[in-house]
Amino acid sequence: MSKDTVKDMSFEQALADLEKIVHSLESGQAPLAESISSYERGVALKNHCEKKLKEAQEKIEKISLKSDGSVTTEPLDTQE
Repeated sequence: MSKDTVKDMSFEQALADLEKIVHSLESGQAPLAESISSYERGVALKNHCEKKLKEAQEKIEKISLKSDGSVTTEPLDTQE
């Protein structure tokens, strides 16, 4: 699968693929060239997942329901 197809993956698909790569790399069984290729794909998948999460966060920030039923825009509080 090429990097071009990563952009078309859902968050869940990309995360599952990334988990497979991590397990494969942790096993240490793959040849070096394959490990490097897997690592590069893993980086692309990680970046894609981060992008999808940021998009979801932006949607949450834009939509907020008040107690009276009206919708308003409020930023998501990311500080704990």
